[in-house]
Amino acid sequence: MPGDASVGGVAEPSPSRTGPEGLVGIPGEVGVPKPDPILVADGIVRRFGGVTAVDVGHVEFQRGAITALIGPNGAGKTTFFNLLTCFDQPQEGDWSFNGRPLKGIAPHVVARSGLVRTFQLTKVLTKLTVIENMRLGAPRQMGERFLSSLLKPLWRNQEESNTASADELLVRFKMDHMREQFAGQLSGGQRKLLEMARALMAEPELIMLDEPMAGVNPALKQSLLEHVKSLRDEGRSVIFVEHDMDMVFDISDWVVVMAEGRIIAEGTPEQVGRNQAVIDAYLGSHHDSELDAIIHGDVPDHEVPIVTGDPDRTLSEEDR
Repeated sequence: MPGDASVGGVAEPSPSRTGPEGLVGIPGEVGVPKPDPILVADGIVRRFGGVTAVDVGHVEFQRGAITALIGPNGAGKTTFFNLLTCFDQPQEGDWSFNGRPLKGIAPHVVARSGLVRTFQLTKVLTKLTVIENMRLGAPRQMGERFLSSLLKPLWRNQEESNTASADELLVRFKMDHMREQFAGQLSGGQRKLLEMARALMAEPELIMLDEPMAGVNPALKQSLLEHVKSLRDEGRSVIFVEHDMDMVFDISDWVVVMAEGRIIAEGTPEQVGRNQAVIDAYLGSHHDSELDAIIHGDVPDHEVPIVTGDPDRTLSEEDR
């Protein structure tokens, strides 16, 4: 491939093709190819009875960039997330991570391959301490096997290494003073931070965040924003579902918009903000209003139409 460097016989994309820089000049069109996609989905269809919750033709997610997945309630965003991370399986379609097909792969195997996720409802173990929750995020622990767990010398060094990594992340997320607290004592925002920090114990290439700002008080929102940006600065890829449009426009390099299970628009935040299909999806009959009115809170919430039939909420309740 032109412009690629070869290392050990394997072509690696040039820096100009990876990350936000690779998106410069890309047209804002649904299904547009990306110069260095890390995750690709084709023909994904998920039905629940007679309801088609997801019907995605083709979408690519750029490596090293922050991509927002947005849309009205019931658009199918969380359902699509569940499919991409193999917590659910579609009736049709294929998708791949780093060129590796994921269809039929177990979620824990997907996580070990470098793709991890968080959930709308945090999945911390409330009766374990913060540091114990962190250690659980480390992959391939020898002490998890029954026989080796009986012989501490076999896994003592690994446990110490995992603890050191966990402590470094707790310092980074400014949670080191909560190290020995039970996770059940944390606030909703602190649990979001803990879940994100624990996900990083697996050293993922791609991290998928499902509504990271949901239920977070304003004092912690800025901290979460900075942590998400730092993931991109480290060279990781981020895809997140979010309803907070201020966050979307602040940190996103690319935005994918869903409505009624389909992708209706793609582009930079500026391109999406001017897209008539997006304005219609959010505003319905308010065709003369600007999407910016919702973004900055000028349209009352009760005037924004909500799509009926919410596959996102159905799956979230199953996750409880």
